[in-house]
Amino acid sequence: MEKLVPFTVNDLAKVTNHRSGEIKFGEKMIVLPKGADKIKFLQESEAKYVLLGIPEDIGVRANYGRPGAASAWKSAIKSIANIQHNRFSKGSQIIVLGHLDVTEEMRDVEKLDFNDIDDRSKLSQLVEKIDKEVSHIIFTIIKAGKIPIIIGGGHNNAYGNIKGSALAKGKPINAINFDAHSDFRILEGRHSGNGFSYAYEEGFLKKYFIFGLHENYTSKSVLDIIKKLEDRVRYNTYDSVNIRKEKDFDREMALALEFIKTDSFGIEIDLDAIPNIASSAMTISGFSVEELRQFISFFAQHRNAAYLHICEGAPDLADSPNNNLIGKLIGYLVTDFIKANNEKDKIN
Repeated sequence: MEKLVPFTVNDLAKVTNHRSGEIKFGEKMIVLPKGADKIKFLQESEAKYVLLGIPEDIGVRANYGRPGAASAWKSAIKSIANIQHNRFSKGSQIIVLGHLDVTEEMRDVEKLDFNDIDDRSKLSQLVEKIDKEVSHIIFTIIKAGKIPIIIGGGHNNAYGNIKGSALAKGKPINAINFDAHSDFRILEGRHSGNGFSYAYEEGFLKKYFIFGLHENYTSKSVLDIIKKLEDRVRYNTYDSVNIRKEKDFDREMALALEFIKTDSFGIEIDLDAIPNIASSAMTISGFSVEELRQFISFFAQHRNAAYLHICEGAPDLADSPNNNLIGKLIGYLVTDFIKANNEKDKIN
């Protein structure tokens, strides 16, 4: 984990707003002690969840998207640090591992133009470098018996999450993706639109369910590919659930869980599925924040839930003073996951 920048006690102190009579997550969350063996510390800690930030938007740029997702980690950790530590959720359950050092890659990408064929190839190569680092860190966290909560970056990082989890588990895993887009596009070089298709092609992803596809923004070629793979790749659409009311939201969650629950599965959340959330591909129509929170709580309860990944949010693209609201939203999603996952032994 050479590319990991550990989060320190001083870092926590800087983002935690102390108030008399209150206990914040930032006062209870755990960080790696200076000089400690990272793997040994993870193995021995009683905390169950590990926060990892990925402050990059290279995969988004390689997919013709608007940059900005690199800012989500900084916004999220500040909000998470100021959640109240109480009977409902406890900061002491969380290790703040730190963030992936992508300084060099982010500097390199500034010189590249995704409209240039050669530059697109370079962008894909940078994404592949990040893939390797992400998969290694996720592998290490899961091997230590912990559950990763990954924040930030583009949806290209789903590939590293899935690969790292599969290697740690010793077999392919499944994934449920709450997303307006499939991210199952052709293998044309790595970017944020094909993390799942690459993971599937390389044997790390066994079953994949896309929850809430937007019919207007899913190509015929992708739909044709999914149809050929329907034993292992399935979907529903936002339009069929919330517009035409042909399908019921709760029933659809139950059907999706039935499809993926036989093996460990990752919970992937793309914030561009929520209306008016600043992201690389903002939408004005989509599921509500409350439906997203219910979705995370539902799937996190199952014993095979392996990780949570929240991506594509871009606070830097939001109008001030709303740019801090994305971090606050991510904080809600993280605690929803933890609260529900602590109940998972009751759900089979």
